[in-house]
Amino acid sequence: MSAHTDTFVRDNLPPAELWPELKFTLPELQFPACYNASGMLDRAIASGRGAHPAVIAADARLTYAELLARVNSIANVLTREMRFQPGNRVLIHAPNTAMTLAIWWAVLRAGGVAVATMPMLRAVELQIIINKAQISHAFVDGALRAEFEAARAASPCMREVSYFGVGGDLDTRLLEADSLFETCETAADDPALIAFTSGTTGKPKGCVHFHRDVAAMAETFSRHVLRPQTDDIFCSTAPFAFTFGLGAAVVFPASVGAATAIPAKPGFDALADAIAEHEVTTLFTSPTGYRALTKFAGPKLASLRQCVSAGEALPKATSDQWCDATGIRLIDGIGATEMIHIFISARGEEIRPGSTGKPVPGYEAALFDDDNAAIEGAGVGRLAVRGPTGCRYLADEHQRNYVINGWNVTGDVYARDADGYYTFVSRADDMIISAGYNIAAPEVENALLGHPSVAETAVVAAPDAERGNVVKAFVVLKPDASACEAMARALQEHVKQTIAPYKYPRAIEFVAELPKTNTGKLQRFKLREGRP
Repeated sequence: MSAHTDTFVRDNLPPAELWPELKFTLPELQFPACYNASGMLDRAIASGRGAHPAVIAADARLTYAELLARVNSIANVLTREMRFQPGNRVLIHAPNTAMTLAIWWAVLRAGGVAVATMPMLRAVELQIIINKAQISHAFVDGALRAEFEAARAASPCMREVSYFGVGGDLDTRLLEADSLFETCETAADDPALIAFTSGTTGKPKGCVHFHRDVAAMAETFSRHVLRPQTDDIFCSTAPFAFTFGLGAAVVFPASVGAATAIPAKPGFDALADAIAEHEVTTLFTSPTGYRALTKFAGPKLASLRQCVSAGEALPKATSDQWCDATGIRLIDGIGATEMIHIFISARGEEIRPGSTGKPVPGYEAALFDDDNAAIEGAGVGRLAVRGPTGCRYLADEHQRNYVINGWNVTGDVYARDADGYYTFVSRADDMIISAGYNIAAPEVENALLGHPSVAETAVVAAPDAERGNVVKAFVVLKPDASACEAMARALQEHVKQTIAPYKYPRAIEFVAELPKTNTGKLQRFKLREGRP
């Protein structure tokens, strides 16, 4: 029943035998064969929410009726003026704005595959994503034109681009576009989005999710743990390019006809102002964010009713600090780009600070030992999960590593107690999680090695009270280079100019050599232990 005439994504899904076992155990997870996730907007209007706020942002304040009209207009521009066919991949390169949100829904409504990217990505990173997914269309914020055009020059698959914002053409096109659009009758298992994530090798992996997956995250975590109301106002610090932010600020509000408020600019001061100005009730951010917001406890945060923490492990101390300051106990959760959103969590009196929680209704979890055998009862092992969503990498051999015996094995080590609560222990790979961002150590190493003064380097996570971890680089300089503060700053600036700035090493230690085995393999554990 696929509506996709461009079958590239379907053709590059993993073989069926490498898919995880999908389980649809709840009545609300029984989706019709023909299903387009953008129908959430129609259902919100049909339920009487048409005149109620949908998006509150610096660039626009839209009711649900106005949002749907804009979504339809964008879909018409895409299909009538940009040579679009269902199944085409559409890059959305922009910060979180009302226009970005509307574009995302429009791509799904037209039968496209949305590929949202963080605005801070550099040309080399965009180029990899564009060519990996063979992206043919793009909507780009005009302020990001330079990096995008540099990537486009090395991406022959990119055909049609529309800019919006400063110097853009989209706003003019929308003035003449029809605000009615016949929704593409996609199949429930037609690809709706590709979310890119970086693994331990630093090479981005594209996680393909279907239209039913978009709905499934609302029908599991949001319905059963968050339990949003129509008068809620959501707010999130995560980019829409992160599925954590996509659920928090786009899908979950739309699923019940609630509103989403988008801060006018980055930063926790601006976030606190947005919470106060828009009377936000439901907040999504990382433990780093909650530590930074604690100083604003009082009138500025008085409207908050529910707060969700994810993106990195939530320390008990942070949970207690937030509860003491606001009276609100944080909802912790673990999710994965491969799973689309949170699959272990707890709410209300079921929350045990320090523990992530139990499997969200619709999901089940297990612990695997080193032989991929399930551990019974209490114990420690690699976390495995399955449910209505799961890992489907786009043409990537890592599918065999992530899906084992039908389970999604996330790369996290967890402990499970006798009551079935899961508690984070560590990451099983070299991914660095800093302030909620996943940073692949090899990617930072490759950037550093591009500097003419660097001979060798190794990057690890270093504990940090505010950010959880920071990126720390051990650097061996070439003989003609001097180890000094000026050199450290130069290397940091070089990384910022080479890859996304948030990935730069906040700590640099110059060493004479790196610890290696007799066969020349790097001993990262010594660096983590402070033994270079």
